[in-house]
This record gives sequence, C-alpha cells and structure tokens, in this order.
Amino acid sequence: MLTTQNDLLSWCGTQQPWLLETIGALVRLESPSDDKAAVDRCGAELTARLVSVGARVERLAQRTRGDHIRATVGDGERQVMLLGHFDTVWSIGSIERMPFRVEEGRLYGPGVFDMKAGIGVAMLAVRALREIASANRPRIVMLWTTDEEVGSGTSRAVIEDEARRSQAVLVLEPSLPGGAAKTSRKGCGDFELTVHGIAAHAGIDPGKGANAIHEMALQIAAIHRLQDLERGISVNVGLVSGGTRTNVVPERAQASIDVRARTMADAARVEAALRGLRPQTPGTRLELEGGFSRPPLERGEHVARLFQTARGAAKELGAELAEGGTGGGSDGNFTAALGVPTLDGLGPRGDGAHAVHEHVELGDLPWRAAFLARFLATLAEVE
Repeated sequence: MLTTQNDLLSWCGTQQPWLLETIGALVRLESPSDDKAAVDRCGAELTARLVSVGARVERLAQRTRGDHIRATVGDGERQVMLLGHFDTVWSIGSIERMPFRVEEGRLYGPGVFDMKAGIGVAMLAVRALREIASANRPRIVMLWTTDEEVGSGTSRAVIEDEARRSQAVLVLEPSLPGGAAKTSRKGCGDFELTVHGIAAHAGIDPGKGANAIHEMALQIAAIHRLQDLERGISVNVGLVSGGTRTNVVPERAQASIDVRARTMADAARVEAALRGLRPQTPGTRLELEGGFSRPPLERGEHVARLFQTARGAAKELGAELAEGGTGGGSDGNFTAALGVPTLDGLGPRGDGAHAVHEHVELGDLPWRAAFLARFLATLAEVE
C-alpha cells in the first residue's frame, strides 16, 4: 500500500506506459459527435478498459448519439462523480494528418487534450486510489458522455440526476494554461433572430416593400449594444443570411447570435433584452428563438470550498494549484448550477483544443493522476 505522497507520485510515474497505451487506444478510435457508430466503437473500447480497472459499467443507450457510459468503483457511503466526454470535434480521418505520437515531451492527437487524456488520467487515479493506505474511500461514479461538443442534448438529464446523488463533481476537462483549475465558466446562449418583411420589385415598387435585411442591420446594431466585456458579457452575431436577388426587396433575413455571461443574473438580463427587441421598419416583424443552453458556472461558496480542498491535496504533492475562469462552457455548468460542489479543468496541461496542434504535456500526466487520487481520498474524509 502507498503510505506517503512520494510513494503515490512514484507509483503513478511507473504506470506512465499503461497510461499512454490507454490514451492512445482512445485517441486512435476517432469519435466525432455526429457519428454514432464511431463513437460507440470508442465507447466499447472504453467500457472494456473500465471493466479491467474494476469498474461496474453500464452503457446508457441512445438512438441518435453515442451511448453514454456510467462506471462505478467502490461502495463507500459518499459518492463523487468524475465527469467528462469522449466525443470530439474531429471528423473521421483526422488521425491521418494528426497522428497519435510523442514529440518533444508532448502527446499529440485529435481529441487528446479535449479530452481523452483526462479520461485516462481519471482511470489511473482510480487504480492509484486502491493502493492508498486509507480507511475511507468514496464511491466513484465516472460518467463519460458522447454529445458534449454538440450541446449535451441527450446527456444533460443523466448528468444532473447523477450530480444530485453526489457530494462533489470533478470535471476532467482540460486545465487552464499552467495547469490551473476552472472555478468559473460563462453561460452559453444560442439565439436565432428572423426578420419578416414584405417582398416587392426593387425598381418598380420599392415603396411597397419592407426590407428585412435593412431591418436586420438596425437590429444587429441594437444587439451589439448589449455587449459589456467588462462585466463578462459577450454578444456575437456570427451568421447572417437573407434575400433572394438584388432586384427584389428581401422579405426575410436571419441572424445567429452567440451570447456568453458570467452570472445567471446577467444571462437573464441579456435574454430579456433580446426578447424585448422591437422592429424599427414599418411592415417588418421579428421572431426570436433559442435561449441559454448552459447556465453559468459561478464561483459560489460551494465551488470555492471544493477548490480549497483540491488546493490542499495539491500542496501535499508539492505543487500549488491555481484557479481561473473561461468563456467556454462544459457539462460542469449544469452541475454547479444545481448547487452541487463542482470543480472543472482537472485534466492535464496542454494546448490546442479543436486545433491541429492539440496536445497534452507528457510530464504532467503522472502528477495529475496522483493529485486526483489524493483529492478523491481527501473528499472521503471531509465532513
């Protein structure tokens, strides 16, 4: 049994070949969110490997997305959930131009940073936890989902149900630059604004028309005024379309809007402002669809306390764990919004999420696994 923190670090270091082989197997099985067959192939491999580390595994069947995986280790009274996803943004064949490889201290491959290396680290931490000399161990539920990259439509309810049964949720998404944990994330909103106008001949009867594109331009200017970067509110009109021909007054225009906000209050305020938009051009009509698909992960007291526990576990292993926030969302947004203590960004250091240089730092992997094991052991002891 491992009795000191140096023992734990050393043991995880000896398991690096196992960890690299595990991560490599998952990365080579490409798993784009919209390809159920491919995602399920990766899920079958992940299931087999979870069973091999002693987990009781249940595949949660989905009709249009890959099957989610719920794996349980231990029978402790307290439950901690490890959360993440194994779908990626990379299409089949990306592995050919982004091969899984070790190069200059980095591990490369599509999905390795976001976030298959995090899954491998979690599995090694579970193995390490069995080696720690401790009377208390939590029951660990690992929930690995298949649609995080496309909005978590089929997994949100499962995530929230499991979170309600857990004393804490640890999210193995990538860490911030330098290895910091994520104690806040912006909420994410997606809206679609449609302007309905009146078609007319642009040369003969322009006065009989109501130009939907002109009205959309006025609305975009109003939407932009909702942005307040100092408060952490970003509003981005990213796609605009409309019209049919230059000699026709356009009767329809559409705009897709991305909104991010740090707090629930700001998210509600911006959404109310969008729903309160009114047409400025006679004869036009507005239609707004969408909403906030992910609530903000706010750094409330429940998040701050959990971070302090994690910080203490890191100190035991000779490291200082920092914290920070990000504009991107994750499934941790859902669990934190329920009031369940949630700490995100516990995956390994690296860079290049959704980019061709995606990688994790090889030297960080054993420490991450040791830290996560120590953190889990500590949670079993915290009242």
